[in-house]
Amino acid sequence: MIKTDVLLIGSGIMSATFATIIKELNPKLKVLIVERLPASAKESSFGLNNAGTGHSGFCELNYNKEKAEFVNQEFIQSELFWTYLLKKGYINNSFINTVPHISFVSGKEKVEFLKSRYESLKTSPLFNDMEFSTDFDVIKSWIPLVMEGRNTNELVAATKVNRGKDVDFGNLTNQLVKHLMKAGVRIKYNTEVNDISKLSDKWIVDCDIKHRHKQIQAKYVFNGAGGYAINILQKSGIKEAKGYAGFPVSGQWLICDNPEVVNKHEAKVYGKASIGTPPMSVPHLDTRVIDGKRCLLFGPYAGATTKFLKSGKGSDFFKSIRFNNIVSLVKAGLTNIPLTKYLITEVMKDEDKKFESLKEFYPNADKNDWRLEKAGQRVQVINNGVIEFGTEFVVSEDKTFFTILGASPGASTAVSILSEMIEKNMGLSLNTLIPNFSEHPKDNVELFENIKKEISILEN
Repeated sequence: MIKTDVLLIGSGIMSATFATIIKELNPKLKVLIVERLPASAKESSFGLNNAGTGHSGFCELNYNKEKAEFVNQEFIQSELFWTYLLKKGYINNSFINTVPHISFVSGKEKVEFLKSRYESLKTSPLFNDMEFSTDFDVIKSWIPLVMEGRNTNELVAATKVNRGKDVDFGNLTNQLVKHLMKAGVRIKYNTEVNDISKLSDKWIVDCDIKHRHKQIQAKYVFNGAGGYAINILQKSGIKEAKGYAGFPVSGQWLICDNPEVVNKHEAKVYGKASIGTPPMSVPHLDTRVIDGKRCLLFGPYAGATTKFLKSGKGSDFFKSIRFNNIVSLVKAGLTNIPLTKYLITEVMKDEDKKFESLKEFYPNADKNDWRLEKAGQRVQVINNGVIEFGTEFVVSEDKTFFTILGASPGASTAVSILSEMIEKNMGLSLNTLIPNFSEHPKDNVELFENIKKEISILEN
């Protein structure tokens, strides 16, 4: 039997962040990570599998002011933690690039909406450098690809924040894993978790490690298995798992790596979702830097699937259906007709239809410059019949089994989510290492300016 203090299931950005925090706060902890694939960050943490940019509320039009401020503060905590790791020499800043975050809309109603949102956000210190314009030429100077080919009489508006970020979470994950291995953390790849049970004050996890059966004993278990986290949660048997279910959604991007096109766009541009469609349908045209290479991504396009992971099996969804969550699944389906209609519409789109969606955003797009590729799997969390579009965690009553569920903003706010969970349940706090970590800069202009100077070391 393999013994450890903390077992982490999955080696993506969530587990890598969790392990880095606890090892930094308590270096004596024995930590073991198991991963079903032969390497880390190959599922949702991989660059082309996720939305990538640091979600910070600058351009996400489905966020109201309170949500935008909340997510922005969470992303600031990520930046503070990454700054700390950079200064310690654990990582370098190749994973992060400064890219303006822009919201763009057209039509009278949407222009009025964006102006109202801008005026509301501008009163917060976190958004005091946000720009707003309805001037066609000004907006064209910000996002030429989006504006070229449009009628100059079209009513348009945009907001812009220059200090937005693009984050290659695959790069960051692999840097963290490399550091963790140097710090004594063990990682076992090609490991499938078969069952989990509680024996006295220890968790016993049955695994196949490179097809050989093994048991792992741990005081704490962190379930950071991405889309497969629902299945792992159910294997644990904790009562808190009751009512939780997951609905898998596949994704696709249109990708361009033609330098002549890529070099004309330097922004993450979010539009506004159509009325009645879910948040996942928000179109965006992103500058991305993945493994050091610049490209443009447009999407996402959703599709139907029964897999919980890109490398998963078609049986994943069906295996997740239990007596304690089937009512929750049915209720969610009956109360979310717009989501069902959206997914059906997306599935029915062929490549030409998907390219038409891009041309609504980028009128002069040339189909020869773009290719369609699969993105990662996302599993929408269903909690007692309610579809949760954010990220949440489930903790066992004895505070020894932790599960992270959900998608966006996910990785961008992992540090905040995980540090709070660790402090509440393990008594370890990042406040002991990072000044101002838990302060609220939205209420303090001077504090916010000091934090901006602190995290500027990340800028590329």
